[in-house]
Amino acid sequence: MRNRFSIEANEASTLPDILPVFPLTGAVILPNGQLPLNIFETRYLDMVLDSLSHSRLIGMVQPKPSVSEDEFDLHQTGCAGRIVSFSETRDDRLLIILAGVCRFDIETEIDLAPGGYRRMKVSWTRFLHDLDDLDQESPQLDPSTLLASAKRYTDHRQLAVDWKALDHLQPSELIDTLASSLPFSPEEKQGLVEAVVMNDRLQLLTALCEFGAVSTDSSSPIAH
Repeated sequence: MRNRFSIEANEASTLPDILPVFPLTGAVILPNGQLPLNIFETRYLDMVLDSLSHSRLIGMVQPKPSVSEDEFDLHQTGCAGRIVSFSETRDDRLLIILAGVCRFDIETEIDLAPGGYRRMKVSWTRFLHDLDDLDQESPQLDPSTLLASAKRYTDHRQLAVDWKALDHLQPSELIDTLASSLPFSPEEKQGLVEAVVMNDRLQLLTALCEFGAVSTDSSSPIAH
């Protein structure tokens, strides 16, 4: 069952139509994963504080390649995370952890928030199955091939992973944790976000690990 911070399917109507978004290349969250973030820019500090006083939801969405030095477009599909942990540092940063809730499609951008961060009118309709109970989905998923591929991938890239720490995760949580944390390219990560159903995400993630385990290119950026 999802943790107590998640929104259940019968509460889908509580998902907001307007969502603050944090555009960050290479950083994605998926419905059953978590994402730690180090917030230091003023407008995003304001975004976090505003979110804490309202829905606690922040939309993570990747920028498309810049069309100029000052402008960039966003991918249409992102994922909302709920702030489940935050702490302040002495140098006025906020360290937060987002727990994935549900993906969304951007419909249109609205005016900037008073704090200067971007807000989008979003639709959740295409991804409401993200809110389904994990207990109903997990028995249908077999992550054994993925785990073997992921271990070859991390060994090839010389990445240190505490695999025992992942033992307690249900299959859906394991898939989304690996999808968001392994250092794939931004384009590959976006593909994982846009894989509509979990089995598609499992197959794509396994394929990315298999390819990465034999590729000589080790330049993919590590996600935040």
